Amino acid sequence: MEDLKDITKVFKALADSSRVRIIKMLESKPLCVCEITFVLNLSTSTVSKHLSILRDCGLILDEKNGKWVNYMINPDLNSNLREQLINLVNTSLVNDNFIKLDKANLIMADRNLLCNI
Repeated sequence: MEDLKDITKVFKALADSSRVRIIKMLESKPLCVCEITFVLNLSTSTVSKHLSILRDCGLILDEKNGKWVNYMINPDLNSNLREQLINLVNTSLVNDNFIKLDKANLIMADRNLLCNI
């Protein structure tokens, strides 16, 4: 069961457009920081902070896979609210120009070329 503090954390996490864009990107596949940084055109430290906020409220997970850390939508959201919010974000904004551009840029984001590991 969630309390007011948990619910407020989730809403605060989704109150930033970059974090909503990250959630939209992660609906297609798990991504590494370099790929997200490329698409959002933000610094790695800024993207890492956004990912940390999304992870801390339980919306996403990170998982080490070889030389990469992949970020993905948490498949076990442990909350009806989190699940409803993720579904709302994923089914919304399909005609938003930023989201369309992010999808186009994501196609060009090749982690093998972007990541300096």
